[in-house]
Amino acid sequence: MTGSFMHCCTNKLDRLHRAAWVICLWLCAAAASAEGISINKAEARLTEEGYQLSADYDIQLSHTVETALQHGVTLYFISELSINRSRWYWLDTEVIRDEQTAKLSFNALTQQYRITRGSLFQSFSELKDALTVLGHQIAPPVPVALLDKNGGGYFSRLLKKGSDCCSAVAQMRLDVTQLPKPLQVNALTNEDWNLKSEPYRWVLSPDAEKALQP
Repeated sequence: MTGSFMHCCTNKLDRLHRAAWVICLWLCAAAASAEGISINKAEARLTEEGYQLSADYDIQLSHTVETALQHGVTLYFISELSINRSRWYWLDTEVIRDEQTAKLSFNALTQQYRITRGSLFQSFSELKDALTVLGHQIAPPVPVALLDKNGGGYFSRLLKKGSDCCSAVAQMRLDVTQLPKPLQVNALTNEDWNLKSEPYRWVLSPDAEKALQP
């Protein structure tokens, strides 16, 4: 009777161990799949200043990249918003392009993360808060000279030629070429450093306001 009871308990423990192992593998796979950069929202708005593009990205650092950041490596992220003119007889042409570079660093003394854009910077005590702000890009409005509300502006005429004449593209990537030299070779061959979003493209509209959710 005792042997049967022990055998039953052993079987139950084995099943519990297998279940725990499966759950662990699932959690690891889910964490791995969450790493990278994806786009949450892309927007095109007609404002008083002109036609304005913006995008919000979800940035999830891999363990390798986050460890490097916390050991003093500055990360450079490049985000791009562009407007392209479609041409059936040739390649698309770029009408307007806005590229922004933001630096993400960590100060071990103050235990704070810092985002630097040009001469401006912001500090954060939590990495997730820093990544949320880092993932927001707003492009300067399309100049009013190109966007005549009476329809005479160059950009305005392009929009009215057809619903698929102009499209916008949003994308972001970690620029590994600006890493310290010893890390660059490893970063170019290690998938952990391959943080970039797929280009997200949407058709622009001459309507007063257009917001898109991928």
